[in-house]
Amino acid sequence: MLHKTRGIVLKVTNYSESSVVAQVFTEKFGLQSYLINGARKPRAKIGMTLLQPLQLLDMVVYHKENGALQRISEARQAPHFLSIPFDVTKSAVVLFLNELLYKCLRQQSVDEPLFDYIFHTVSWLDSSGKMPVNFHLYFLLKLTRFLGFGPAPQQAGLSYFDLKDGVFCYNLPPHTFVLQNPHTTYLANLLHASLEELPEIQIPLADRRFLLGKIVDFYRLHIDNMGEIKSHEILEVVLS
Repeated sequence: MLHKTRGIVLKVTNYSESSVVAQVFTEKFGLQSYLINGARKPRAKIGMTLLQPLQLLDMVVYHKENGALQRISEARQAPHFLSIPFDVTKSAVVLFLNELLYKCLRQQSVDEPLFDYIFHTVSWLDSSGKMPVNFHLYFLLKLTRFLGFGPAPQQAGLSYFDLKDGVFCYNLPPHTFVLQNPHTTYLANLLHASLEELPEIQIPLADRRFLLGKIVDFYRLHIDNMGEIKSHEILEVVLS
């Protein structure tokens, strides 16, 4: 049976000389694997330009319950990316976020609020004139709420953030997975901000790098078997 659904491309693996398997997080069916015949051919109906990292799609798909490989009947960019493929900084951020998202969503079932958050935020990034330098930090922190380990709002006097328990606290925890000021304040400001307010948040480069490393640690503590993030160092170079 044919179904219409939106999708977000997370990973593409070569399947044969001209075909690929695309891992797509869909609105209706969660994460699905789609076999796309001929995708690597020059005049493919569904070609590699549609399968770039975090590409947003409108799709018509064949869906079989418990099927290992599904198939796509039709796909188109929706919205069509206007800046991400041509902006080195945005492209580097998207590659980083794409890698982390794939590691977090490898067994993801249907979750429309999570899907909407990713779809809307990536679309906002593409339509923004200049990417806020803290966008990747904002994206990851907001994402934690949809993944089930988002921090509660900071209260006055809570100077530490415990990465293991995911809470702001008065006293220094008895382990190294902790943030102290000014990084606790930066974290709280990002959590409370909207996309429109994001450009107003100022974080020095060294502190931004440190905070990114701690946020990745935060994910490793709460996502089983997440593994290493290979695009981390490339992102730091591009954003320096």
